[in-house]
Amino acid sequence: MSLIPCLDLKEINRHHRDALLAAFTRVLDSGWYVLGVEVEGFEREFAAWCGAAQCVGVGNGLDALTLIFRAYLQQGVMVQGDEVIVPANTYIASILAVSAVGLRPVLVEPHGATFNLDPARIEAAITPRTRGILAVHLYGQAADMTRITEIARRRGLKVVEDCAQAHGAVHAGRAVGAWGDAAGFSFYPTKNLGALGDAGAVTTSDAALASMVRTLRNYGSEKKYQNRYQGFNSRLDELQAALLRVRLPLLGAENARRREVATRYLETIRNPWVRLPEMPVEAEAHVWHLFVVRCAERDRLQAYLAEQGVQTMVHYPIPPHRQEAYRGAFEGSWPLTEAIHAEVLSLPMGPHLTDAEVARVVSAVNGWGV
Repeated sequence: MSLIPCLDLKEINRHHRDALLAAFTRVLDSGWYVLGVEVEGFEREFAAWCGAAQCVGVGNGLDALTLIFRAYLQQGVMVQGDEVIVPANTYIASILAVSAVGLRPVLVEPHGATFNLDPARIEAAITPRTRGILAVHLYGQAADMTRITEIARRRGLKVVEDCAQAHGAVHAGRAVGAWGDAAGFSFYPTKNLGALGDAGAVTTSDAALASMVRTLRNYGSEKKYQNRYQGFNSRLDELQAALLRVRLPLLGAENARRREVATRYLETIRNPWVRLPEMPVEAEAHVWHLFVVRCAERDRLQAYLAEQGVQTMVHYPIPPHRQEAYRGAFEGSWPLTEAIHAEVLSLPMGPHLTDAEVARVVSAVNGWGV
């Protein structure tokens, strides 16, 4: 029995091999490998694709978020010790970006249906020290940015989007990455828009913020060998930018295929022990970076599916507040977050899946019983 991988990057990139090799050769032959025409081209194209005024390419998704908050500190918009509301149910990178610069993450439970930050819980978490809200578009589904930005405007807060898993998701006619004051993207190879290594970007329509991030990513230097700030070395390199320029025009079609696979799962998986995600009212609000189900007997289901030749993954088994890195850092309880992390299982998802493979996954899930 052949294995159905949860994600097959080799197969995905096989379809674009010639174009990727041409981009690699173009960069190799140029003799210019850092902060050149490829980065400038990708920044321009990705900003337009998101509907943001500016894009700044950086080393990875965590750096993208960290640089945004560092820029706010450098501008005096925030000071160390200020609070940023963050979903309790997220990958740890979202929280690391806040605490890494001396800000205090305040964890808020997710919405039970979307797993994203619950706007109804935000107001109760706001204190006199709150300066921002970090909205994570988890698993590829856009958070409720209409309500989140309304709260932020009313309370005078910055909104930062974590778009690492949601390239191309659209909420109320506007793409993620153009809703908040700034947004961080990851182009890690497994993302819907993936490079062939680490890469990231910041999008924003705030020219002053973009300028600050652009300076901070390059050692805090606006002019070579003159360092205005204590910055970082976090630059999107020419090769990854060139490869991303190949992948970007194909992203819409690949996201459409992901939606087809998700729709097939939602319409044909019928197992009372397996809780399916909900299809959003706006189909384009979800790009299905992951297709995540919940099951009280998650480990048994995963073992059974492996026996059937279906590879699955757990995103993520341990919530951030229970990680050793944050031992004793948070006070409170987040029962919904903990229940989600104990039960989630990601089924195979990606544009590489054939109809026959999707049918095999459905059959395997439907064939399992407690």
